[in-house]
Amino acid sequence: MRILLISRCPPWPLYLGDRLIVYHLAEELEARKHTIDLLAFTNRVEDLAERDEYDHLFEHVELLPEPPRSQTSYLRRLLLPGTRFPNRADDSWSPEMWRLIESRLASQHYDAIHLFGGIHVYEFFHALGGQRAVITPYESYSLYLRREIETTKPSPFSSVHLRHQIARRFESFMFAPYADTVVVSDRDRDELRSINPALRLTVIPNGVDTYQFRPRPVARIPALLFVGNYEYAPNVDAALRLATEIFPAVKAAIPQTRLWLVGNAPPPELTRLANDHIRVTGRVPDVRPYLARASAFVSPLRLGAGIKNKVLEALAMGCPVVGTSVSLDGIAVTHGQDALQADGQPMVDAIIRLLQDKTLRDQLSRNGRELIEKHYSWDSVGERYEALYQQLAAQH
Repeated sequence: MRILLISRCPPWPLYLGDRLIVYHLAEELEARKHTIDLLAFTNRVEDLAERDEYDHLFEHVELLPEPPRSQTSYLRRLLLPGTRFPNRADDSWSPEMWRLIESRLASQHYDAIHLFGGIHVYEFFHALGGQRAVITPYESYSLYLRREIETTKPSPFSSVHLRHQIARRFESFMFAPYADTVVVSDRDRDELRSINPALRLTVIPNGVDTYQFRPRPVARIPALLFVGNYEYAPNVDAALRLATEIFPAVKAAIPQTRLWLVGNAPPPELTRLANDHIRVTGRVPDVRPYLARASAFVSPLRLGAGIKNKVLEALAMGCPVVGTSVSLDGIAVTHGQDALQADGQPMVDAIIRLLQDKTLRDQLSRNGRELIEKHYSWDSVGERYEALYQQLAAQH
């Protein structure tokens, strides 16, 4: 098959989760002898220079700067239903991308068209000239905002409440014309279905590179680990909570315990917590040595939506996981068998229990790896997307 991917971002670097899925899916599809073209927006100054990292996966690549979208234009699309799906390039947020799509479709036949992103790409439905397409918005933004409201309990007149209402309105119509909407977790599917019961929804989780992320024969030490891109606010919230509330209670019970906070762009409020017992690394070239040595991967996320790549990678490395329900969304773990699920104060008790019980650590390590091999390899994810494309091609 020949497949056109239209993406909100390029497939690099891999420490950014919305880029990781495009890269690995393209890698799987290319290995299955499919031909892929990529049209993507850029929003980082490094994006153009990094093209060589993924160019080999695609026959044709074109990158365009992501266009601005004003608050007025959002309001206009909410109030005027006829403007929600533009009929011509000049009425879209990105006339350049619209014309690029039309040009590719005029010069090349595609068996499947796949859009990655939500607000960034949904508007191109009519640019596809009637061809059926799949859209993957990664997550429900309404679910993300609802969790923020439930956790932080802001004033009813706060901006987050307004953004939540706007998000629900957009998600009620954005995906409706597409042949299928793919999300990465059941919770995201259920949220979108509650907003628009008529949506055609499929759940296909992210995967993990089971060769790169595999257990290593090294001794684990009494260290707790959290990994995240700290440009993403839910990761900052989780890391601060781990360092200031959870870790001190664990250390009081097990004094030799350390904490490693690993990942890109830690803010000052996080870096200033570093001391002899807490290490804040910033971005590292490879997270696997930390996953191989830590006794527990602790993910106290309260905010966010979608599936957590960091948790998939920890399970794949055989690092025992203690996570909140938000952290484990979309991952079919059985509590006490593949991972420990705990919210609030019980998370401290679960971590202490894990650090004191080697048999439990070994069990979670073994079972977590087996879970990934069975259900979350990129090979299995690629197979499911391939079947979806074939179904789309047959209907076309």
